[in-house]
Amino acid sequence: MAINAPEGTRDLLPDEALFWERFKRTAADVFGRYGYVPIDTPIIEQTELFVRGIGEATDVVSKEMFTAISGANLAKLLDGEKLKAKSRLSLRPEGTAGTVRAVVQHDLVPQGAPPAKLMYAGPMFRAERPQKGRYRQFNQVGIECLGADDPTIDAEAIVMLMRFYAKMGMPAGAMRLLVNSMGCEKCRPAYRDAVRAYMEQHEGELCEDCRRRMDMNPLRAFDCKVPGCAQAMADAPKITDHLCDECLDHYGRVKALLCDAGVEYEEDPTLVRGLDYYTRTVFEVQVADGLGSQSAIGGGGRYDKLAEEVGGRPTPGFGFALGYERTMLALQEAGIAFPDARKVELFVACATDDVRDAAFRLAQECRDAGIATELDHQGRSLKSQFKLADKLRARFVVVLGPDELSQGLAKVRNMSSHEEQLVGIGEVPAVLKNAGL
Repeated sequence: MAINAPEGTRDLLPDEALFWERFKRTAADVFGRYGYVPIDTPIIEQTELFVRGIGEATDVVSKEMFTAISGANLAKLLDGEKLKAKSRLSLRPEGTAGTVRAVVQHDLVPQGAPPAKLMYAGPMFRAERPQKGRYRQFNQVGIECLGADDPTIDAEAIVMLMRFYAKMGMPAGAMRLLVNSMGCEKCRPAYRDAVRAYMEQHEGELCEDCRRRMDMNPLRAFDCKVPGCAQAMADAPKITDHLCDECLDHYGRVKALLCDAGVEYEEDPTLVRGLDYYTRTVFEVQVADGLGSQSAIGGGGRYDKLAEEVGGRPTPGFGFALGYERTMLALQEAGIAFPDARKVELFVACATDDVRDAAFRLAQECRDAGIATELDHQGRSLKSQFKLADKLRARFVVVLGPDELSQGLAKVRNMSSHEEQLVGIGEVPAVLKNAGL
């Protein structure tokens, strides 16, 4: 029986793999203009990092994390032994916790230093039900800014993300930017109590998960996708009515800065995102078409207490992540096509088998000159080689034959105009470069 990719994973075939590379390059270009530099953290981390950072009550930690166990540790578990914390490992479900851990571990924001602006790109893993735009292994691009709590950081990052989407070709009218404030440790406890009291009054209308969340983290009920819960929570207290003066001022400044930058947004007081570490600003970018019920293509917010949760000193932070797979589907819906991964500018064809060594040498010379070159590796006839060159959409074909080769010549054919010329074989790379290759 054939072995296929595991459920919820997929192969990025050449055309899409090339698009993923372009996606990352565009992010590096746009984010780099704002001072963000790359960081690359391990795919596996201690499980405790995600429990402390993301929150034990979240679906990500309680239901969706993949555990990574070595053979030796699996044997210990089977024998009833308890693993040490450093041996309890999980595949990363998101990029923020690992990046903050790296900042704390390597002291990337010492006292008095400017903020650390970091960006990452790579695979994440969640054991959830696969559906359109949602996979068990998926790719994200994200940024984290550690060391500044000014509203300009929040607004700058949101503007930057919208600039990225525009650079990728996403029409502005196809997106909705939602913003909200989650408050802080001063004002959120009272608000959490108000939501819990409301949920207790409507307990019969809530799903089992939301009833469980009622004590652990009632705000997570706003993020529930069960229709009955969304309806029940529609009239729950709104966070914007409970913000302290400092949070109100911070939120107002973020909105004013977005307006100054010409970025349109909608306020959504029920937007909480799915992770426990958020404080104050949260936001999400959604699209109307191409994703079905999974309309979010990116989002994030402020997490001023996360560094302390993972063992560091107080260090305010802000970040976002955008899902490649969902964004790709939205771009396709907007008419953006994958590039053709196979780029061939020149095909070197052999009239007879005895010139193949010369064709091999010429192909290397052209490649060294910066020309994407291909040649026949399967002993095709000259006619079949021309068909292959046409299939590969080569702009030029150089034909080597024994008679021309004995005179040190090669025939160069323009595949668009069908014009041909004989040139010295040593001059082929220069002639082609002059022709625009």
